[in-house]
Amino acid sequence: MNSLSRPVCTLGAAAIAASVLGAAPANAGPERLVHVTVAEVTRAPIGWVEFCSNNPRECAGGVSDPRDVVLSPKAWRDLVRVNKWVNDTIKPITDLEHWGVVERWSYPDDGYGDCEDYVLLKRRMLMQAGWPREALLITVVRDKKDEGHAVLTVKTDRGDFILDNQNEDVVLWSDTGYRFVKRQSQSDANVWVSLGDPRPATSTAAAR
Repeated sequence: MNSLSRPVCTLGAAAIAASVLGAAPANAGPERLVHVTVAEVTRAPIGWVEFCSNNPRECAGGVSDPRDVVLSPKAWRDLVRVNKWVNDTIKPITDLEHWGVVERWSYPDDGYGDCEDYVLLKRRMLMQAGWPREALLITVVRDKKDEGHAVLTVKTDRGDFILDNQNEDVVLWSDTGYRFVKRQSQSDANVWVSLGDPRPATSTAAAR
């Protein structure tokens, strides 16, 4: 059973590509928000802090210039391929079942993981393929059940697209149905910023 049939975490391809790539941000109406509004600096999730403590080389790098990816047809195919491959390959399991703790961020190298682990692997695969770290941002949201969830935001010239273990499709952030809470800064992966999601919330968004 893959992640699409049993998502776990408390926190027609050519036609799809043509549709997405044909909708440039300059032509998007106010109902189609292509970029999330970034607000003030906030606390990093404890899972990220502990991940960096256990994997210091993964969190090195310091301050750099923000970069957005040009969303070419090839780049789009890469996003779809990586998202689908990780979702189909990694088996979902909670951190409590996996490690005996409530929260632990780690690479799912044993083939099992929860939402943050899917995100870490997708981010690593794209970086190894040459994608800039500054465009690949781990993001905390409230999902459709108002539960904490992690996704990967990909910053592009066409908008902020989301790679998600609960969705095989790569979609614009405003099409996810999620409430966006906070994510990594483009300038520094160890700095997190709150997100000024302007859409009405069904409940107060909060994240650990």
